[in-house]
Amino acid sequence: MKAHVSSILLGVQDMERAKRFYTDGLGWKVKNDYGVSVFFESDGASPVGFYGREGLAGQVGTSAEGSGFSGLVLTYVVRSQERVDEVMAEAEKAGATVLKPAGALPWGGYGGTFADPDGYIWSLGYSARGGDQPYAE
Repeated sequence: MKAHVSSILLGVQDMERAKRFYTDGLGWKVKNDYGVSVFFESDGASPVGFYGREGLAGQVGTSAEGSGFSGLVLTYVVRSQERVDEVMAEAEKAGATVLKPAGALPWGGYGGTFADPDGYIWSLGYSARGGDQPYAE
C-alpha cells in the first residue's frame, strides 16, 4: 500500500450544517451532492466528502459513537502568517471552535487549530523553512 489518500470522508451529524460551514464559511465548491453524501472540488488534491455519521460508520463496520480526540488531524499549509490568520477568522466566523489561536509554534512556524461543527480538527500552518512543503494554497 502506498502512502496516499484517495479521498477523505467525514461522518457528519447534520449534512446541511456541514455543507454551510464549508461552502458559505470557507468558500469550498460542491462537486457532487448526492443527498446522502457531498463531495467538494479538490483542485488536484485528495477529494473531501461527507456522509451522514451513522451511515458512514455502518459502511466501514464500526459504531458511530465516539468522543474526545480521535487521533486524526487534518492539516492545511499556507504561504504566509497572514493567510493563517485569515483562514482562522473565516472558520471562526463560520462557526468553528478555535482550539489554539494562531501564533508562533515551538518548532519555528506559525499556526493555529480549529474544530469544525462536527469536531473535526484542522491545523493551519506556515513556515518560512523549506520550499517543498505541501501547500494547500
